[in-house]
Amino acid sequence: MKLLRSDIERYHRMRGRHSPLSTPALLAACLNPRMAPVVLLRLSEFFHEHRLGAVAKLCSMLNVAVFGLETSPQVKIGGGLSLPHTVGTVIGAERIGDNCTIMQGVTLGASEPDMGFTAAMRPVIGNEVFIGAGAKVIGRVHMGDHAKIGANAVVLRDVPAHAVAVGVPATVVSRGVPGISESE
Repeated sequence: MKLLRSDIERYHRMRGRHSPLSTPALLAACLNPRMAPVVLLRLSEFFHEHRLGAVAKLCSMLNVAVFGLETSPQVKIGGGLSLPHTVGTVIGAERIGDNCTIMQGVTLGASEPDMGFTAAMRPVIGNEVFIGAGAKVIGRVHMGDHAKIGANAVVLRDVPAHAVAVGVPATVVSRGVPGISESE
């Protein structure tokens, strides 16, 4: 529940609201079309952690059917997850850090068929990462904190912290400096 609250609070901050959330506001946010897929994802994680695999799978299947979001309950996802649009998104990473934004049509997955869930074959996403629409992050790739991946990029190699990667295959086109915005 702590992670879900973090997800909802980030969603409200992104919409320009900075006041504390009341319990009714939290419940209402769970029904919002932007948050409902995240709620199902968190429920799936919860049931998986409590060894209720069938219920976890049901939540995952419901997410696929209703929102077009396929994810494994085994993915460790930090708080503040933002999924503005979910259709066609596949989340099969080992770990996703805090405050990440993943746009529609993104695939995070293994570089070869993996019918189980082999964490060592999956991407690791840092904190505050933005992944643009249609991007593919394939294989054991590490994305550093604050990295940005352009739309439709195909990431096959590590992306350092504060870098921007675009293209097919993705190449780093900008290396930001921690603490300095690009507009300065």
